[in-house]
Amino acid sequence: MNIRPPTRQMSRAPADRPAKASGFGISVVSLGVGDLLSADRFYREGFGLIHARPPQEVIYFELPGALLALCQRNELARYAGLPRPPSSPGEKPSDDPFGGITLSCNVASRSEVEDRCALAQRAGARIVREPHDERWGGYCAWIADLDHHLWEIVFNPRWSGGQ
Repeated sequence: MNIRPPTRQMSRAPADRPAKASGFGISVVSLGVGDLLSADRFYREGFGLIHARPPQEVIYFELPGALLALCQRNELARYAGLPRPPSSPGEKPSDDPFGGITLSCNVASRSEVEDRCALAQRAGARIVREPHDERWGGYCAWIADLDHHLWEIVFNPRWSGGQ
């Protein structure tokens, strides 16, 4: 099954400044779960969602204009670069700042990842992981907003959303 990317047109900003907020949309909502197979069944049977591609370590579902990703909570925390993954599945220690959900925004270039991080940091965001190359071929950074919500700002050369 092919991934059906969002159909919104991404706006391109001049090279010297990031795109306006209207071109900065959520493309993937990732949920860290304790039991991947149970969560997969729940979202298929309970919400009637359809896989965007065959399930692997991350399970993607089609949503209108975005994707829902399910993955093991501790793996999502590790991928985001948190200093220590949460305890066992289902537990959420009170001192654990990770709520098990991340928001991902695909941008048009590597430089836009850096520009968006700088802009967010000037506005008070905390850089969780500096912009870096990923083994799968992308370039991303992780930031925490003022309320500690995790945002992945990512350039994925294979992402066709909005194109």
